[in-house]
Amino acid sequence: MTHIMVLGAGYTGMMAAIRVAVKTRRQGARVTLVNASPRFTERLRMHQTAAGQRLTGHAIEKVIAGTGITFLHDRVTGLDPGRHEVTLQSGRVARFDKLVYALGTVTDRSTPGVREHAHVYDDHDGALRLADALKRLTEGTVVVAGGGLTGVESATEIAEAHPHLRVVLLSRGAPASMMGDRARAYVRRAMDRLGIEVREGVEVEKVLPDAVELAGGELVASSVTLWTAGTTGLPLARESGLDVDGRGRVVVDATLRSVSHPDVYAVGDAAAVGQPYGVIHGTCQSGIPTALHAADVIAARLRGGRARPFRFGYFHQPLSLGRADGVIQFTRGDDSPRRAYLTGRWAVVYKETVSSSPLPGFALLKRGLVPARAFRLSSG
Repeated sequence: MTHIMVLGAGYTGMMAAIRVAVKTRRQGARVTLVNASPRFTERLRMHQTAAGQRLTGHAIEKVIAGTGITFLHDRVTGLDPGRHEVTLQSGRVARFDKLVYALGTVTDRSTPGVREHAHVYDDHDGALRLADALKRLTEGTVVVAGGGLTGVESATEIAEAHPHLRVVLLSRGAPASMMGDRARAYVRRAMDRLGIEVREGVEVEKVLPDAVELAGGELVASSVTLWTAGTTGLPLARESGLDVDGRGRVVVDATLRSVSHPDVYAVGDAAAVGQPYGVIHGTCQSGIPTALHAADVIAARLRGGRARPFRFGYFHQPLSLGRADGVIQFTRGDDSPRRAYLTGRWAVVYKETVSSSPLPGFALLKRGLVPARAFRLSSG
């Protein structure tokens, strides 16, 4: 009996586990899903949790019920792909025949002071800690470091939920720089409306207990600092001997199989997946298709079938700007912006549809009703 182990139960790990369990049922494969938390974390909603919103919790065991998947609530502490072994925090050593590495990325904390003094979104508990810190503030300044989509969503959500606080967004370039000029201008107007102070073209040198130090020595006072400026792969992949890129992501071939260890597949943020236009960047939009494709490849190979190469093109960049506003930038396949974009109420509806799609998708996937290509357009 082939034992397929999936490490990580985020969007990609959950999708991969359910898909491969359904696809290999007739071959009698056994699927085990390992995750450090019993809760399925909706990373697309981290900024909502941080702003103090109460969101519905989803137990992993309930999500995978009926699939035959064995769930291990445990933390991965070691991986030996050569020996086909995974070491868990509980002390257990589990063997596998095929492995799907879906542990994602973590916040890059290499900037001095980030680890000690900044909040990050590495897990649900991190978002809750930030929410508690914000709730305790009756006045003061919240600094959000990072002008990507996560930073912009967090700054606008916090400013809307806590109008008594000063919110400062620090960015190396223009916030939401990947969007087109008109959509980016809309984002800027929304931040102005919410009273967010935007500092472009700045580099953070150090995070202090009560301030952020910029290159050149300027201090920006900060009661609470949120760090969203970059991610990196977990040390586990490199330490295990898997071939990784400069950001610690597992290097894979065209079928998402590790180039160094053929019984290991990597998906989502944890994988360096090449396409004709370059290496895809970590989003739910691209991650879910990698998970479904890797599951299909494993199933095909177990049947003695042909493994197809992975192909992916982007479709959109959904961005919420608080609960009542948003902007959707439509893109070409290489993620460069098209002229078309959506704003306001319809953007809110669109973004909520995107954010809500994975959980119903899990339910459909368990019944074998959702083809992989359906998630190319539905995930953000």
